[in-house]
Parts: sequence; structure tokens; C-alpha cells
Amino acid sequence: MFITRPRRIRRRTAVGSALALAALALAACGGGDESSSGGAPQAQAVSQADIDKAMSTPTELTFWTWVPNIQKEVDLFQKKYPAIKVKVVNAGQGTPQYTKLRTALKAGTGFPDAVQIEFQYIPTFALTKSLLDLRPYGADKLKDQFVPWTWQQVVGSGGEVWAVPQDSGPMGMLYRKDIFDKYGIGVPKTWDEFAAAARKLHAADPNVSMTNLAQSQAGVWFGLLWQAGVKPFESPTAESVKVNLNGDESKKVADYWSGLIKDGSVTADADFNDAWYQALNRGKYATWLTAAWGPVFLEGSAKATSGKWRAAPLPQWEAGQNASGNWGGSTTAVVKGTKNPIAAAKLAEFLNTDPESTKMFATQQFLFPVTKALLADSSFVDRPLPFYGGQPVNKLFAGISDTVDTKFQWPPFLDQAVSDWNETVGKSFANKGDTSAALDQWQERITKYAQNQGFKVDQ
Repeated sequence: MFITRPRRIRRRTAVGSALALAALALAACGGGDESSSGGAPQAQAVSQADIDKAMSTPTELTFWTWVPNIQKEVDLFQKKYPAIKVKVVNAGQGTPQYTKLRTALKAGTGFPDAVQIEFQYIPTFALTKSLLDLRPYGADKLKDQFVPWTWQQVVGSGGEVWAVPQDSGPMGMLYRKDIFDKYGIGVPKTWDEFAAAARKLHAADPNVSMTNLAQSQAGVWFGLLWQAGVKPFESPTAESVKVNLNGDESKKVADYWSGLIKDGSVTADADFNDAWYQALNRGKYATWLTAAWGPVFLEGSAKATSGKWRAAPLPQWEAGQNASGNWGGSTTAVVKGTKNPIAAAKLAEFLNTDPESTKMFATQQFLFPVTKALLADSSFVDRPLPFYGGQPVNKLFAGISDTVDTKFQWPPFLDQAVSDWNETVGKSFANKGDTSAALDQWQERITKYAQNQGFKVDQ
């Protein structure tokens, strides 16, 4: 899995996984435009008169999403546009939904008008021409409302706007203040300080680890590469891809974590299972390197530790740096075969830009915001959280969101990349093996796979 999402998680999103890329064979499903990177120029923009007519014409949309209680936000849309009825369908979370979507697209029937898709899967579905370019419907004018890196995640190589961002997961560090205090550990600001603290802590109490880097959690690995400035994939055109999984910066990250796992100061324990929850509650881990959705999740999963946690930015590779990566986050996209492109595009726009709707996502479903307005809203960012000793954790992560690099790209074959990561890098964590060598194996596998799929591969 790309991001393992626990069954007990009640509040958030994101699950991806390792399916085969059978979707490469999917046929286009109609619609009005082609990717500018591989086909005809974008379709002509619709007029305001076209929009007014579409939004006042009785229409029924089908919307696939796994966000709980999203009917509340949909009701706001229907209140503004009473002629548009939206049928909300939970077709599964992450991978199960993607599988059903691919099947429906291949059959040419049964697919939704609008659909929730995680950031990392946008290139995969764009490659198969499954998504509608939303520029003709005015989506390109929404750019300035969003945190820059989140907007860049939905933009194609030809400038297409494949979706509207909904939530994100900029990464930070949650830590046990009581454990740090007990062993005289300061909050590490660099990865060198983090490693020194990990070894000091493990020497003082072998039953406590600084953190765990799960052997099956490729999403965290991508987030750590993102923070380190690594560009593992770049797709200058629809036909070419640059693969750089084992460069010097990647190996620096690999050697660092491999060393900590080998000496036992960090574990490779699997996460989001009962053993991991129990470990969090009994204080086995002093930190959790997680995303902005993590604080709320932890509050529900480690209730016995309430008041003992605090939040801080990720340690940096160089003192004085201020960089982070992302783990998770999703969008609302429009399926290319929709018979109601204007109404579907406006649904995606409304849900993720309307002030009341976006605030509902942040305060009722606990999705971490992507709009600049909400990330500057004091009622959201200044709220003290008792679980974190009254710290306004949202404010910290709002600041972290501004430090995420905008240029990180996902491959158009994410499923394969994740599957091969599990069998190489992830396995090296579990076996305390050579993670640097595992990166070489990952690079070789993905290069061959991409070439076999017809991509021109640069390394």
C-alpha cells in the first residue's frame, strides 16, 4: 500500500496501493478535449451563459467519494444550485475505488461524473485520458486560492488542470514531551540531532525507540525524499519520464535510516495495526513522523497519552533549513466521459473553494486545508488542542505547508513504483539489510518497467 489507512481511522482520507497498471490499456471515454502534451489543444472555454444554463437545467450528478458525511458539503452545493442533484456514492476508499473506477471506465459505463482522487494518482489517471481538463470551466482561475504546492499537484505537463485540491498532508514531527524530558532530550532540529537523540534514548531504555519507519509505508518514504529535495520522477511529456530513485540525495536518506534501524534505535515496525496502536499508547515510540492529518488521528488512537504529545517541524538536513514533504492529500476530479461536464466541474470547484464547505472539511471531517484563506483563519489555526498540552498544532502545520517544495512529481505508474518499493527498500528495512543497494534495485525495476510500457526513460 502507498498509505495504509487504518480501519479505525474515522477522520481522513487517503489510501493508495499497489495495483498493477492495467489501466494503461484503458480507452478514452469521450469528452471534449485531449491532453495538450499528447493530443489536440485544450477545448474552448465555456461562456458564462453556458454555465448559467447548465447550472439551472435539471441534472443529476454521481459523485464517488470516501469522505464521511460529505453530504453536508454537497447539500451546500445543492442549496446554491437547486436544479443540480448529486448522488453521493462511497465506492471504497483509495484502492478499492480506483479499481472500480478503472473497471467502469474500461466498460464505458457506470463511472461517476466527479470522483475523489489522491494527489499521487492524478498522473496515472491523466495518462489513461480518464480525467477532464478543467481549464475550459474556469478552474485555471482558482490557482491563487490554493497553497502553491497543492495546486501544482493537479497540473499536467501541458498546463492541464486535472482536479481541484481538497486536502493535504504536509509532514511534521509529533513527539512525546514527557519522554524527551525524562531522558534530557531536546527537540531535534536537524537529522543529526535526531539520530543522536535516537541512540541516546535507546541506550537509556532499549524498550523505547525514537520512532518507527514502517516497512510497508512507501508514502512516508516519498515524503522524506520530498523533504530532502529529491525529484524521484519527472515527466516532461506524456511519453517520457525521468527516474532518479538512487541518486546521491536518495542514498543519503537511505543510509541515514538504514543505520538507525540496524542499531535498533529506530524500528521498522508495521504501522496502523493493533500492535502499533498499543505501542503508541504504552510509550514505545518517542516520536511519530507524520502528516498534518496525524495529530487528530493520534488523538483518537492513543487516548492514554493525552497531554503528553507536542508537535514540531521535521528535523532538517542542514541547520537553518526549512523544508518539508507531504504524505497524503486528495482532490475532486471530473471523469472525462461525463455527460454533464459543466455541472461536475462546478461541483469540484464549489466543494473545495466555498468558504463554508472548506471549513466543514477542516472542522467536521478533519481534512487538512489547502486553501490559503482557511490556513490564515484564526478560528482554525489558533485553536489550542488539549491532547498536545494546549499547543495550536494547526498553526504549526499551516506554516509547514508553506515549506513544501512545489516541484515534486508522481510517476504515471504509481502502483508499480509502490509495489517495487515494498519488495526492495521496504524489505531492506524489515531485514536490516542494505537500503542503499535496495534503492539500486528499485531504480532498475522501475526503469525496466517504464521502458516496457513504452516510455522514454532518462536517469
